[in-house]
Amino acid sequence: MNEILQAIVLGLIQGITEWLPISSSGHLVLFQHLFNIEQPIIFDIFLHLGSLIVVLIIFWQDIKNLIIGLIKKDKNSIKLTLQLIIATIPIALVGFFLNDLIKSIFKDIRTVGFSLLFTALLLFLSKYPLIKNKSLNYKNTLIIGLLQSLAILPGVSRSGTTISTGLIQGVKGEKAAKFAFLLFIPAILGATILEARNITKITNFTPLIISTIVVVISGYFSLRLLLFIIKKRKFSYFAWYCLILGLVTLTIAYL
Repeated sequence: MNEILQAIVLGLIQGITEWLPISSSGHLVLFQHLFNIEQPIIFDIFLHLGSLIVVLIIFWQDIKNLIIGLIKKDKNSIKLTLQLIIATIPIALVGFFLNDLIKSIFKDIRTVGFSLLFTALLLFLSKYPLIKNKSLNYKNTLIIGLLQSLAILPGVSRSGTTISTGLIQGVKGEKAAKFAFLLFIPAILGATILEARNITKITNFTPLIISTIVVVISGYFSLRLLLFIIKKRKFSYFAWYCLILGLVTLTIAYL
């Protein structure tokens, strides 16, 4: 496949599937497997940086209010910041200590298949909260963070796990989504720092820049769509997609 075309396609896959709870990493691995494409890890970082830009654009007002609140020592802003830190710790530890292990299994589509089934299960369970109208606290944000750490596996959706975990614990959809996407920021920044040493190996930045632009454009509309779906309480419907794709993936893997 032409290098520029490949960059556009990968950017579209990342931009659309990053926010919908269907796992962008799982789709990227499947695409590479089906078309026999080798993609360096640093390429993933640029794709995720595009997603980070989308979050900053859509949630800029929330981020600005949080920063202003911290400067003014607002209790709610301090509490939210501490919750984000607590929820970030699990994925930071997993990413730092298990980074090489994750890389070694990243291209195994069996991992993708089983991970998609796990995502489907969480999405199904999100319809049945254990308790209703529960506010975010330190305990449930830690649990959200623990589940987010599983999203380092291809096929486990980051938005799917974090939002579903919030919903299962009784947090309202809009609040769970906002927390999940704010939580995305330190997770991606950490991954970027971890892989920054590999940037010197890049000889051609053009495909990376193109894919990043495509991610930003497609990702913006994808995230807006997801927020609308959450508002309409249709989030769990994606479970069927993950279930079917997971079963198809495992069928391909074991044939």
